[in-house]
Amino acid sequence: MWQLSEGCQHQCARSRQAATQACGLAGRGAKIRVMDFQLKQRGRASMHFLSDLAVASARLKAQVDADVLAKGLDEAHLAADLDQRLLQVDAALADSPSAAALAILSEHSGVNHGRVAAAAFDEVRPELEPRLQALMQGPTTIEPMPSGSRPDYADAAWIHRTTGGWDGHDYQGFIHGELIHREYVARTYPGDIFAQRRMILSVLPRKDYQRVFEIGTSSGHYTLQIAAEFPEAEIWGCDVSPRMLEQAQRAANERGLKWRLFVGAGEDTGLPDASVDLVTSYIVLHEIPAEAIHAQLREAFRLLRPGGDVLFSDVTRYGVLNKASVRWADYQAVHGGEPFWRESASLDLAAAAEAAGFTQVRSEGFKGAVYPWYVYGRKPE
Repeated sequence: MWQLSEGCQHQCARSRQAATQACGLAGRGAKIRVMDFQLKQRGRASMHFLSDLAVASARLKAQVDADVLAKGLDEAHLAADLDQRLLQVDAALADSPSAAALAILSEHSGVNHGRVAAAAFDEVRPELEPRLQALMQGPTTIEPMPSGSRPDYADAAWIHRTTGGWDGHDYQGFIHGELIHREYVARTYPGDIFAQRRMILSVLPRKDYQRVFEIGTSSGHYTLQIAAEFPEAEIWGCDVSPRMLEQAQRAANERGLKWRLFVGAGEDTGLPDASVDLVTSYIVLHEIPAEAIHAQLREAFRLLRPGGDVLFSDVTRYGVLNKASVRWADYQAVHGGEPFWRESASLDLAAAAEAAGFTQVRSEGFKGAVYPWYVYGRKPE
């Protein structure tokens, strides 16, 4: 079996430690509390093999770039239209062994990482299920969204190529939040994906938010960071997936936190006007179509009290990337099961926020980087 280099091993160790810390409320003097579980050898080895394979296959990218340049396709000669550019690059790579190998490995990872994680969970389900069920009881509640709406895009595709979608397994929230994020994503993506969720909140100008509404709560990773950053705030959140919200509920109850969670979409909540001080989301926009992003910004404006803030973080805008980088982003979106990535990443978030009524709008990468990207705005007093 291929093994990680020493440097990659250190990076993976740091990522696993960060994932563990993210499950608590580190930095506020709170005790880190994480459900103690151990995967069986087969499940753990299968997940680590896939993550190691992803790290190894990423090295093929440099050779693919070299093969593209060898065909004369530098920035000046890549097509301006993205669809034409994809065809252009595919033709140039028709005889590239590196491109063929990367496509096979990317497809294998995209199809199987969710399946492997589900199989790893099912091996330990008998021991874990009683504890997971017990954590459904506590101060955090789940209720239907007042509007009762479920958008069409929620069922248009299996996002991330997760078999059956976010609700395809009765413990998909735990599988996605604890296994895929901890044992796959955190080991393969550069940087500390959990610290990023905390750091992005530093762009906000206030600490005195009384009520925060999060769109796309998922399994609660970002919500925990919101709770740590604004410990006095009442936290509301929504997601179209009941299974994801169940894991967020367990994460909150494990720590004695009282959140109010709603099953539904963020663009049509039915919640009262001017009822919150901050509306925020983290890496959600690329999973919804552009028209839903516009609708979420309008809904955020309606929900906010005068002087309230909106902060949406997402993937890098195509407009700040060169042609080759946009091609790679689109390639990864296709293999990663992200049908709305292109239209979302192509949207001018600053213009969309201003169209919704926000002022003092900023749309930029965090601290000069291109990822994570965010848009900030304020509802006028």
